[in-house]
Amino acid sequence: MAHLLDPFGNPIDFDRLRQEESGPTVTGVRPVLSDHPWVGMTPFRLGQALRAAEEGDAVAQGEIAEDMEERDPHYRAVLSTRRLQVSQLPITIEAAGDEADDQRAADLARELLLDSGVIADYLFDQLDAVAKGYSVGEIVWRTGTRRWEPARIEWRDPRWFRFDPADGRTLLLRGGAGGLGTDEPLKPFGYVAHIHKTKSGLPIRGGLMRPAAFLVLFKSLDVKSWLEFLEGFGQPVRLGKYRPGATDKDKDALLRAVRSMWKDSAAILPEGMAIEWLEVKSTGTTTRQQDFADWVDRQLSKLVLGQTGTTDVGQHVGTAKAHEHVKD
Repeated sequence: MAHLLDPFGNPIDFDRLRQEESGPTVTGVRPVLSDHPWVGMTPFRLGQALRAAEEGDAVAQGEIAEDMEERDPHYRAVLSTRRLQVSQLPITIEAAGDEADDQRAADLARELLLDSGVIADYLFDQLDAVAKGYSVGEIVWRTGTRRWEPARIEWRDPRWFRFDPADGRTLLLRGGAGGLGTDEPLKPFGYVAHIHKTKSGLPIRGGLMRPAAFLVLFKSLDVKSWLEFLEGFGQPVRLGKYRPGATDKDKDALLRAVRSMWKDSAAILPEGMAIEWLEVKSTGTTTRQQDFADWVDRQLSKLVLGQTGTTDVGQHVGTAKAHEHVKD
C-alpha cells in the first residue's frame, strides 16, 4: 500500500491513520466541557463573538451555537426537523459505469458504507453543519483484517478545529494530534468534513446560527421581561399608610410588613398604621411579549425550513400542504 498518495500527491502516513488523533484532551486545547457564554449575553457581546470567529477564533461562536439549541425550544425543533428529514432519506450508491471494475467498486462501497451502517450512523451528526457552518468526523479504521475498513465515523466538536487564517477555508486540528502542539492540517483519508453551503463566502459565516443568534437573543430578553410581568400581574398592590409623626423605625416596620404580605400573607403593625389592598384591573392587551416571541419563531421557521406551514398552528390546509413541499 506504500504507493497510495493523498490528494496532493504525498505518501499516505499509515501510522497516523491508525491513531485517533482528534479526541478530547485533559490539559490541551480540546476540552470536553465548554463554557456557556449565553449567560448574561448582550447584543454587544454577541457581535464580538461573531467577529472573533471571522478572525480565526470560533470557540465562542461554537459554544453560543450549542447554548442556542439548548435554550430555545423552537430553534432546536426546526433544526432537528431539518436534520432528521435529511438523515432518514434512503442512501444509494450507483456504479460509475457498466464496466466490471465499476460494478465491483460500487459493490464494495455498498458493503463497507451502507450495509455496515457507517454512513447512516453518522449522517445526523454530519448535519450539525447546518447550524454551525461546518462539521468534522474522524474516520476510525479497522485494520486487523486483510483490508482496511471504516469501522465508524466519530463526530468531533467543531470547537476543536479552526480555519487557516491564510485562506479562511482549510480546516486545521487545534493543538495537533496531542492537543498541545501547533494547529495542523487534517490527515488525508482520516476525516469527513462537511462545509454547509447556506451562502457564498467564508465557511465560518455560513451556519444558520449566525442569522438566528440575534433573533434568539432578543426573544430570550423578551421572554425574561414577560416572566417578570407575569410574576407581578394579578397580584394586588399593597399600600401601607402611617400616621403623621411616625418615626423612621415605624416606617421601616410598615415597609417590611407590606413586603412580607405578598408571600407570607401575614404581618403585624404598630397601632395607627394600616395596609390596603388595591385590586389590579387589566386594561388593554397583555400579549405584546407573546406576539413578539411568536413572530421570532416564525422567522426562525422560515430561516431553517423555508416555510412556516409545518410548524405553526392556524395555517390553512392548502397553505400547509404547499409548505410541506417546500420542506421536502
